[in-house]
Amino acid sequence: MLRQDVELAPYHGTHPAPRRPDCEPVAWYESTPRCDRVRVREHTCGCRNTVYELCAAAGVLFVRRLEREDGSVNVRETSWLRAAEVLRLWAAILDGRAS
Repeated sequence: MLRQDVELAPYHGTHPAPRRPDCEPVAWYESTPRCDRVRVREHTCGCRNTVYELCAAAGVLFVRRLEREDGSVNVRETSWLRAAEVLRLWAAILDGRAS
C-alpha cells in the first residue's frame, strides 16, 4: 500500500562533470536510423541544453547527444561499438574526460 503522507523529493538526474582542460574529443556523427528499436539505458538530466543518452540497439551500444538551441534539437551520435568500448566512453563523458 502506498502511503499518502510521504512526500518524495524531486529527482534531479545525473549531470556530467565540467569538461576537463585535457578532455578527449569525441567523434559525433549525424543520427541515422539503422534499426527499428533503440533502447535508452541511461541518460543525463534534461535540465541542461545538452543531454547524453547511453543507447543499445542490434547488440551494440552508442552514445547519443541531444543539443537544444532556439527551439530545435540537434541529434548526433557516436559510432555503434562493442559494449566495453562505449561504456568506457560513457564514463569518460560523465567524468568530463571526453566531450
